[in-house]
Amino acid sequence: MLKEFKAFISKGNVMEMAVGLIMALYFGAIVKSLVDHIIMPPIGLLLGNVDFSNLKVVLKAASMNGDTVVPEVAISYGLFINTIITFLIVALAIFLVVKGYNKMKEKIERKEKEEEAAAPPAPSKEEVLLTEIRDLLKK
Repeated sequence: MLKEFKAFISKGNVMEMAVGLIMALYFGAIVKSLVDHIIMPPIGLLLGNVDFSNLKVVLKAASMNGDTVVPEVAISYGLFINTIITFLIVALAIFLVVKGYNKMKEKIERKEKEEEAAAPPAPSKEEVLLTEIRDLLKK
């Protein structure tokens, strides 16, 4: 079982997938930071110094129950708006990567088709056999 696991983990696809997942994780963190720290502050400023991360509807305020602090219950729709914007940016980036990949793939496929069309087709088995018979008869 250990040998099978070693063979599985050393395959190229598994390693590529692991690298892709790690890159996606940090790409998401970069986009989240972009949204939270660069995009949302100017939008909040344009909307009258609104910090979207603080936008919420408080259902029950925080309170003290003796020595125990009861946290507030709130619907944080500002954080939800930030998450939606983050998702849209990630989706746009993935769309652009996939679009570029598809264009590159089409270009390669088109080039392969042109090369196949330029090369003369190989003779059929019958033609090869007839050619051999003709050459034998000539001798």
